[in-house]
Amino acid sequence: MLSGQVGQRFTAEDVRFTIDRLKDTNSIYSYNVSHVTSVEVVDDYTVRISLDSEVPFFEYNLTFPILSKDFYEGQDFVNTEKNSEPASTGMYKISDVQGSYITLEKNTSWWNKDVNLSIEKITVNLYSSIGELYNSFKIGNLDLISTTNDNLKEYIGTIGYSEKESKGREHTFLALNTQNYFLSKVEVRRAISYSIDKDNIVSSIFNGNRLTSAFPLDYGNFLGQGVVSSGYNLDQGKQVLVDAGWTYQNKYWQITENRKTQKLVLNLLVKASDSAKVAVANNIKSQLENQGIRVNLVQASDQEYTNRINLRNYDIALCSINLSVSPDLTTFFGEGNLANYSNEEVTNIMNEVKNTTDENILKEKYQRLIDIYKTEVPYISLYNNKYRTVYSQELVGDVTPTWFYQYYGIENWYK
Repeated sequence: MLSGQVGQRFTAEDVRFTIDRLKDTNSIYSYNVSHVTSVEVVDDYTVRISLDSEVPFFEYNLTFPILSKDFYEGQDFVNTEKNSEPASTGMYKISDVQGSYITLEKNTSWWNKDVNLSIEKITVNLYSSIGELYNSFKIGNLDLISTTNDNLKEYIGTIGYSEKESKGREHTFLALNTQNYFLSKVEVRRAISYSIDKDNIVSSIFNGNRLTSAFPLDYGNFLGQGVVSSGYNLDQGKQVLVDAGWTYQNKYWQITENRKTQKLVLNLLVKASDSAKVAVANNIKSQLENQGIRVNLVQASDQEYTNRINLRNYDIALCSINLSVSPDLTTFFGEGNLANYSNEEVTNIMNEVKNTTDENILKEKYQRLIDIYKTEVPYISLYNNKYRTVYSQELVGDVTPTWFYQYYGIENWYK
């Protein structure tokens, strides 16, 4: 979206100007261009961006409004009065900015003449506290809010509105250190996966306020769709061990190799200060021990946890990350990944997907990564937090939000 004056051309100079401003201004978009070292204008509609290091799927970072160079050059962008009156290339334009609200109006100069916007005006209300926001929604002054608050219904009640839920950015998973003697054996990793009831974790610890996950990208990313979990199957969990030569004796799984018998015992690392994670770790410990897989909990201080994660000093680690807007799986499959997992095919795929924008090729390659994730089990995805959008029953249309964008289909909404 370009912010400038009606009738101006949108050119490469505007893109360069915007990136320069993001690098010298504290903005929510500044991180997106933190690896940019220079922007070269090739022609009116082409720029060449140089980075200080490789950033997989960097194009996903280029999702920010574009400032008009002619409109803003020489201005203190943070404080300029021009921020209250820019035109744009988006569906809506800012028509008024006050201390408590921003008004958007339908952009009659929008380039897409095939779409007829039903909503003429949008008011974005600004509040000094979350309590004010919730109260405003309860009394009908707001039509739509989005949040990850697990206790939302305590504030706005349960009636008088519609609700949509989707997976949030926070992804919780187990990293299985494949350099560990036991966890280097794929049958042990599979047995652990089959033995964990994720629904039990979500219901007993979070009262249903999480959504189980099977893969890091199954939150709605087009490359993570159609993922089917291997499932909770205690019998299958035992069978994969038996088939690999393990025996169950005296409440332990054990295996004899090189005339030496080893009992299956593993350490599970968790951050002691995170009470919810400790509860999850205890739940997993109980589930696995019911299967004869013995687990010792290592409840580490924040600093010790960080040190152990950095040194990969654990058997199993309970981890959470905020997922990227891009389908970047470097954390899981890249060099020095959290599972110490190495697979030549995976390495080749990771290199191939960085250099293609062909959606069919990407889907094919990511489907293979999904298959490997499920069969090799270097990680076990557990759950994501919930992203909730609640909206007035007077708001009509297909409201299909995600944590990345709440307004899919807004062109067809009306009241």
